[in-house]
Parts: sequence; C-alpha cells; structure tokens
Amino acid sequence: MGNITKIGQVSVPVKDLERSVNFYKELLGLELLFQTDSMAFFDCNGLRLLVSLPEKEDFAHASSVFYFHVEHIKEAYEFFKAKGVVFIDEPHMVAKMGQTETWMVFFEDTEGNTHALMSEVQV
Repeated sequence: MGNITKIGQVSVPVKDLERSVNFYKELLGLELLFQTDSMAFFDCNGLRLLVSLPEKEDFAHASSVFYFHVEHIKEAYEFFKAKGVVFIDEPHMVAKMGQTETWMVFFEDTEGNTHALMSEVQV
C-alpha cells in the first residue's frame, strides 16, 4: 500500500539554470530530457536528475530532494500521513509528458529536509 519501490528522482537546487544545464549536459554528458524556464530534467541511467530554481521561497534549501517513487500516490499519502509524516502540501500533478502525468507530494524529514513521494500515472 505505502511501499516505496525506488528513488525516482533527485533534485539539485541551482542559482543559474543555464549554467547548470551546460554543466550537466556538456561537461557530464547527461541526456537532457526536457527543460522549462525554471527547471531541467536529465536521465542518469534511469534515475532522473532535476536541476531547478527554487519553486517558492519556502522551498529554498541547501540539500538535495529525494523523490520516493510509489505506485499510488494518494494511498501512500494517506498511509504515511497516518504514520505521522508531516506533509507540506497534498498530492498534485506537476508535469504531463505525453500520456504520463507526474504527481508529487512534499514532506519534511525530522531534520527539516524537504523530500517527496512521486508517482507516474498513465492517462
């Protein structure tokens, strides 16, 4: 029900998106999946790397964000919430790529680090 199956994505906060895209694409040779005005996604052998400008001032942080993949995000949200996990928001769609919607819900660990549950839904 609330089983985490893998880490699906890691986020690295950046100050200059273009400089960061150049670093990860040109210097490290990672495949750029797609880019918006505030974020870029790379593939690293099946693990997605997100480099992004802070979405909100509240979300600015110095650590990476672990995105824990779950099959059913709403069920996992309820499961972990009942166990005492402190969520920052509710499950919501963050991107649509073709026939796939990416859903996320953010939470804090005991040290104040922000992490997320994520689910990819075929529509």
